[in-house]
Amino acid sequence: MNSMPRKCRKLFSRSQRWLALVGSLAALSLVVISCRSVNRSVVLLPHVPGANYIGSKECETCHDEIYRDFKTSDHARLIAEGRNALEAGCESCHGPGSIHSDSGGETKPPYSFTSGRPDLAGASTRPARVNARAVENVCYNCHADVRGQFNLPSHHPVPEGKMTCIECHPPHKGIAHKGGSAALMAKEENCLQCHPAQRGPYVFEHEASREGCSTCHTAHGSVNDKMLTQRDSTLCLKCHFQQASGGQIIIGGSVHTTRVQQGTCWTAGCHEAVHGSRVNSSLRY
Repeated sequence: MNSMPRKCRKLFSRSQRWLALVGSLAALSLVVISCRSVNRSVVLLPHVPGANYIGSKECETCHDEIYRDFKTSDHARLIAEGRNALEAGCESCHGPGSIHSDSGGETKPPYSFTSGRPDLAGASTRPARVNARAVENVCYNCHADVRGQFNLPSHHPVPEGKMTCIECHPPHKGIAHKGGSAALMAKEENCLQCHPAQRGPYVFEHEASREGCSTCHTAHGSVNDKMLTQRDSTLCLKCHFQQASGGQIIIGGSVHTTRVQQGTCWTAGCHEAVHGSRVNSSLRY
């Protein structure tokens, strides 16, 4: 026999129904929120003593072409909308522009970028002015993962000041990757500007080149030599599968049992022309 009084059972049942209703409404709200497309971001803007944020519209007065093209940029998402948010597209990277605007452009924005390692603290000859931040250091504020990649042993010489992020990632117009999108091989064209020896054409091409440079190389930095995505012959074996047969290692229909012990596929003197060859179908030279 149920020892719980009937009145208590009714109250307990009513509470269960109420909790179920609240839970259902919460789940429905979560679904609605998660299905909404969010295409804008809010950033924490740097504080600069003596300078105020005036909004990107003021920049149009002198930089009308950049202002016009910026609407097509991925970085246009940095512009926050609404009465409670500051319009800070240009200033989210260049800093508050009141002093620059009031001087008619004579005084540079707080952050007029230079490449390379950041300036040492106190190195500026004008204490009242904020030191110029390196281009990549501004980018790192939002792309912290890239900062870590550039600290890996093999990396593009951005921290050394020999190149900047904007050489590959235009910040003011279009997508933040040169090429890409529907332009086939355009990303590779960007790489080939600095690496023309890999362009070809080759009589015997390495088919991996059709997939793009990033098939084998990372864009920013790697723990592996030459910024490779995988170490040693492991990289090659992603496409060239090996088989074990009769105690032998078979790769590409050829016995490689002793060859794989001599080094990587390209350093062992077998496939040195890793990007393509003009004389050998096995990419030997």
